[in-house]
Amino acid sequence: MESPLIDAYIGIGSNVGSRRENCLLAVKMLDGEEFPGIKILSVSSMHETKPWGVADQPDFINLCAHINTSLPPRELLDGLKQIELIIGRAKTYRWGPRVIDLDILLYGAEIINSDDLIIPHPHMHERLFVLKPLCEIAPEARHPLLGKTIRDILMYLKGVRY
Repeated sequence: MESPLIDAYIGIGSNVGSRRENCLLAVKMLDGEEFPGIKILSVSSMHETKPWGVADQPDFINLCAHINTSLPPRELLDGLKQIELIIGRAKTYRWGPRVIDLDILLYGAEIINSDDLIIPHPHMHERLFVLKPLCEIAPEARHPLLGKTIRDILMYLKGVRY
């Protein structure tokens, strides 16, 4: 029996080397034959952003991809980590510079909280660099814990009260 297709959203970022090219390569690999079970449906524009967490590092390029996947969340995470290694990500320190960073932001309406996988991404609702590109491609997607749309969370974070 074939696994059902799930809508998921991936955050993509880079602040080392050819940032734009690193992000484009990650998108290409996500949609490539090397990683069956993933199909890209849409990709946001690229946003240049200041680093979050550790300020003393180069600016990031950030974007988001909407995918359809038959992979369970942990297999999807394993695939993302494999792509990061292929592109050249090396272990540094928390929130440090990186050639590529791929994060599962949302996986359908699932809520997962384990040592190595937290969905929805635990900080996405606090980060403009995630919410702006995500809102481009999924303004009506709902955060499964907050029950609010991405557009509403973004407007709240930007200080738009209604």
